Amino acid sequence: MEQNTVENKNDFSQNWVSSSRFLFYVTIFCMLAFVLGGCYKLYQHRYPGKPEVAVPESTLYNPKYK
Repeated sequence: MEQNTVENKNDFSQNWVSSSRFLFYVTIFCMLAFVLGGCYKLYQHRYPGKPEVAVPESTLYNPKYK
């Protein structure tokens, strides 16, 4: 009795080239998403700028006294 078996070439666990390419693209996508997410978080929490600070005149480099 002869058995007819069909080899599935699209199987993830059997085709090494296809699975490694898929894992490579998944890794690249995850790294890119991580980097872009980190950049976005840094952009959200960026330094707002130099605040206006009231400095007493007696503590300036050239102090002004009364």
